[in-house]
Amino acid sequence: MADNLTKEQRAKNMKAIKSQSALENRVTKALWKMGLRFRKNVNLFGKPDIALKKYKIVIFIDSCFWHCCPIHGNMPKSNMDYWEKKLKRNISRDIEVNKFYQENGWNLLRIWEHEFKEDFNGTVNKIAGFIRERRR
Repeated sequence: MADNLTKEQRAKNMKAIKSQSALENRVTKALWKMGLRFRKNVNLFGKPDIALKKYKIVIFIDSCFWHCCPIHGNMPKSNMDYWEKKLKRNISRDIEVNKFYQENGWNLLRIWEHEFKEDFNGTVNKIAGFIRERRR
C-alpha cells in the first residue's frame, strides 16, 4: 500500500518524533532523585536509554508497540507489509544489541513499558537495585 502523505509531509512527521518519551523522562527523574547518576540516550551501540559506562551498565526501556511485546504488542491493520517488516527488524535489532552487550561483558537490563504501567515505583526500584548491585 502506498504512503498517503507526500515525501515532505512524511519527513516532517518523522522529525517530530522525540528520541525520549515522557515515560523515560519520568523514570530518569525518579532514579535521579534516588541519588543515581547516569547518562541518558548515550551514543553507544543500540542507543541505550540509561548508561553507566564506568560500570558497563546499559538499560533499555522498550515500548510495547515498537519492540513487539508478546503481551501488548499489536500489528496495525493498514499497510501491514510495511509494519511487519519494520517491527520484525526492531526485534532482530534488539537481539543483535543484547548479544553485543552480553559478549562484551556489559550488564544489560530491558524493561517493558507495561511494567511501569503496572507498578511504576516497583519497576523504578528494580532498575535502581540492578544499578546498585552492579556498581559494587
